[in-house]
Amino acid sequence: MSLLLRIHLVRGLAAIAWAVVFSTVHDALSGASVVLLIAYPLIDVVASLLDARADPGTRARTLQLFGTALSAAAAVALGVCAVRGPAAVLFTFGVWAIVSGAAQFTVAVRRRGGELGRQWPMLIAGALSVIAGATYLVAALGRHPDLDALTTYTAAGGTFFVLQAATFAWRQRRTRGLPA
Repeated sequence: MSLLLRIHLVRGLAAIAWAVVFSTVHDALSGASVVLLIAYPLIDVVASLLDARADPGTRARTLQLFGTALSAAAAVALGVCAVRGPAAVLFTFGVWAIVSGAAQFTVAVRRRGGELGRQWPMLIAGALSVIAGATYLVAALGRHPDLDALTTYTAAGGTFFVLQAATFAWRQRRTRGLPA
């Protein structure tokens, strides 16, 4: 199993697990929910660093490193904004989702050819991240901002990372001449 396949699979499963746990504690910005809010972008930091290291020769590496720095900043910002309440958290998460989604989409475009082709799950996930982030900005400005949407966002994102891992596995089997 390739390193990129493992990174995408573990990252996806971690996001899905995060969504399940966050769904049980997000009603109030408790210590547990704030720790989870900070942890989610840190998962992205670790996965992005490993991804950049596993795929050093691509044009996408600079964007991966940008995404790593962005996610680290998001972790800090989410921790700080949690003190201000759900609206601030939702707004911060929205900004992060928009910028990181655009970066993810661009990385997928740059990787779509050659050995790392078939980036459709990452293309869709990046585009949906931008859209979701925009809706979070609007929701944050509403009367009753709610963090429910974050569980759907992370579970969906995790699913796309698992699908990307599956496309890597399918491609590996195909290049080895094994039946798909």
